[in-house]
Amino acid sequence: MTPATDVSKSPARIAGMFDAIAVRYDFLNHLLSAGIDRRWRKAAIRSLHLSGRERVLDLCTGTADVAIAARSATPRAARVVGVDFAGSMLRVGLDKLRRERLTDRITLIRGDAACVPVATGSVDAVTIAFGIRNVEQTTEACAEMHRVLKPGGRLAVLEFAIPANRLVRAGYLWYFNRVLPRVGRFVARHQAYEYLPASVGAFHTPEQFASVLRGAGFRDIRTKPLTFGIVYLYTAVRP
Repeated sequence: MTPATDVSKSPARIAGMFDAIAVRYDFLNHLLSAGIDRRWRKAAIRSLHLSGRERVLDLCTGTADVAIAARSATPRAARVVGVDFAGSMLRVGLDKLRRERLTDRITLIRGDAACVPVATGSVDAVTIAFGIRNVEQTTEACAEMHRVLKPGGRLAVLEFAIPANRLVRAGYLWYFNRVLPRVGRFVARHQAYEYLPASVGAFHTPEQFASVLRGAGFRDIRTKPLTFGIVYLYTAVRP
């Protein structure tokens, strides 16, 4: 397997890759998605049906965009804890929190999604956006999300997928495999954006991932395609 298509997901490799692109990460996310990534995150937060009293855990928080969205929503989360194992990503996120004066309500912690440094049954909602496919131990991460949620707590997961529609899929794969890696490599000066399409192709289908969530103990699992099915929003509840 060539480095451009290497989808191995050891924590050290993934953390190093995201650390290398941390400074340009937000810019490239918005550029490569034409700004639609903001809508996806807002949709995930809306699905939690926040009341203003919740403590939200955002796993694979990266530069804290979802954590900020949870705190900026109406109604908004009372507290947000963001967890990520890429130190440079967290430093960029902390700079954003300071600029927006959110450090009193959002806490960023370095940690692994497969072993979350949060007490059992201590949060009302869990989010993870475009990070679950990068976790080496997907089943363990889903079990951890179930563990930290209070009974009745809600889960919202955003992840890329291969569109089912043939025409959409053809255009999507052309962009994903040809355009996105070149733009990402030019701007970030790194091969991380060659890993992206390979990792999406290697990840579970929506049906398979829903089955993983079910196996972790979640119920009321729903899979909602966004933007012609290039992204899926998975929602679930801890009974």
